[in-house]
Amino acid sequence: MGLKQKLHTLKEKYKGTKMAPAFNALHTFLYLPNETTHSGGHVRAADDLKRTMNTVIMALIPCLIFGMFNAGYQHNLQTLPEITKAMSFFSGEFWNFQNLVVGAWKVLPLVLISYGVGLAVEFLFAVIKGHEVEEGYLVTGMLVPLIVPIDIPLWMLTVAVIFGVVIGKEVFGGTGMNILNPALTIRAFLFFAYPTWMSGDKVWVHGAVDTVGQPDAISGETILGAYAQGNETLTIAGNDMGIWDMFYGFIPGSVGETSTLLILLGGLFLIFTKIGSWRIMLSSVIGALVMGLIFNGVADAGWISESSKFFTLMSTEFWQHLLIGGLAFGIVYMATDPVTASQTNKGKWIYGFLIGLISVLIRVFNPAYPEGVMLAILLMNVFAPTIDHYVLQGNIKRRMKRVKVKTA
Repeated sequence: MGLKQKLHTLKEKYKGTKMAPAFNALHTFLYLPNETTHSGGHVRAADDLKRTMNTVIMALIPCLIFGMFNAGYQHNLQTLPEITKAMSFFSGEFWNFQNLVVGAWKVLPLVLISYGVGLAVEFLFAVIKGHEVEEGYLVTGMLVPLIVPIDIPLWMLTVAVIFGVVIGKEVFGGTGMNILNPALTIRAFLFFAYPTWMSGDKVWVHGAVDTVGQPDAISGETILGAYAQGNETLTIAGNDMGIWDMFYGFIPGSVGETSTLLILLGGLFLIFTKIGSWRIMLSSVIGALVMGLIFNGVADAGWISESSKFFTLMSTEFWQHLLIGGLAFGIVYMATDPVTASQTNKGKWIYGFLIGLISVLIRVFNPAYPEGVMLAILLMNVFAPTIDHYVLQGNIKRRMKRVKVKTA
């Protein structure tokens, strides 16, 4: 008897019991459902929630693999003298397999904890409440390891995932009913509950928090953190990080947010598959650039002293905001969440624009937490229904006016 037949047998055996959702979820995840419709008019399409989630995961896989490589690279860059930034990008020494091994050793446990704990909570709620397990957590489970520091303790991640799934999702009714992005809810919990593990200059490079006895302490500072402290350049292991390092992703940061190139390709893939909203992505980029230009104008006009703690980020080239921190990653993979984002076309433009605008605003005026995209997206998640409401009301008023003109 094959695995499919065994699962089908268990599914039929527990049909109508509390355990039915668990076996149904396993069967549906691995295989197509056996049930088909027999009557009535139905929309026939090849896509469903599982395929949609799997498509987003496909867009995230390159970020995950590169995140593992970069995690090992940043660690070896500071601990192994033979790994230097002076090596050629195409040299075999640069693409050292040990980098991927070290990174995988640290990142894969984060992935396993995220999926294992999150899906366990989902299955538990499905059994207790008697509803089917939806595939919505498939993407959340992949996003969570990509938006946390490399050395985050596994027990902290476990607690945060439980909190995020229960408070950010299940209390609202599960997949499709939540008002906040679950992955960002998890990250927000980590940031406010364990701030020292989510910020500073000792959490972004593997081994940086365990430097006792070493002659030279490892600096895990991100470029965004350096700018917030007034430094115009970031030096790691004697090497200055440049624009192309930011673009390709060879900089410290959360696991999956460093490579703007791969994030851009992932965004194009989501737009091509019509899963990600190009309106939200484009308007978010425009909002960030507009706010960056405003701050550049303020800095150039001399309205703020160069000794001010805000000056460095204000004077940073407006387009560089898209290359540093998690802004690009948040815009592509989390601002476009179809559940928590605006649903109307005009609302998407407003929603995305404000996310970009507020993200850069928080970066500049909150040096203690220069990464503002998380708070910006969560804030706009709350206001998305309000935006859609006023967009719809505006459409209704315009149509009522046309009706009055025709009947007059």
